[in-house]
Amino acid sequence: MTQLNDSIPASEAMSLQEELQKLSSMPVEDMMNALIDDLVKFGLRVLAALAIYIVGAWIIKKLNKAIRRVLEKKKVDPSLSTFLNSFISISLTILLIVITIGALGINTSSFAALLAAAGVAAGMALSGTLQNFAGGIMILFFKPFKVGDFIDAQSCSGTVQSIQITSTHILTSDNKKIIIPNGSLINGVIDNYSSTGTRRCEWKIGISYGDDMDVARKTILEILENDSRVLKTPEAPYVVLSSLDSSAVTISARAWVSSADYWNLYFSINELIYKELPKAGISFPFPQMDITIKNS
Repeated sequence: MTQLNDSIPASEAMSLQEELQKLSSMPVEDMMNALIDDLVKFGLRVLAALAIYIVGAWIIKKLNKAIRRVLEKKKVDPSLSTFLNSFISISLTILLIVITIGALGINTSSFAALLAAAGVAAGMALSGTLQNFAGGIMILFFKPFKVGDFIDAQSCSGTVQSIQITSTHILTSDNKKIIIPNGSLINGVIDNYSSTGTRRCEWKIGISYGDDMDVARKTILEILENDSRVLKTPEAPYVVLSSLDSSAVTISARAWVSSADYWNLYFSINELIYKELPKAGISFPFPQMDITIKNS
């Protein structure tokens, strides 16, 4: 009994001694009845906990379906909808497990403290991941871009393939897949070329000094106006003399186009300008330098 007192606190040792004395003085029949009562109580607790878990799991399943229907009705982004359903399901399942353990008669305060400590430790170990997680939530809620948009961010440009919880996947023009962490993405500058649906193309053409500016302007405008991809709004295409450079007169031509047609239009107009201006008597100058040699 001395060893028992050394390993168990005094109050608990006294309580245990009292229980042992009570059991030793109890008739065998009463002892069996008490054991049966305890087993029945424990069995009822197990049945109650099992019933709570089954009913709770059924409610969580129905609630997830209801939330999914509401999100689909509101036309919420699929990435956000999946994340919300997963988050709600996991949170409610953890709560259900705690309630079930409590129904068994087990003290859940230590269990909750263990979960909190584990959460703090995980948060410290995964601080960078949590930052990316928070960035993913902000992207999904504020929508600076969506799947299919062409963006330029973090020195990378391409079409957004997917928006994950911790990263965004983009596909470049030369078919390279780039994965950008959402934390750095949301904290940096994002150029979204697809958000408005239209973009403005600009061409800078150098012509020789002495060439007819009006002829060059008319030829370029005809090229632009004859292309069905050029939009008339928000403004019609126009051509201006933008600068007088050392070796050329620089003309700027601007036109609005659908974002999907931007590069195809840009390259095809480049080719037409190169072909049509010489036919109109307009030449493209080379850099020139005058050198004067004096004989002494």
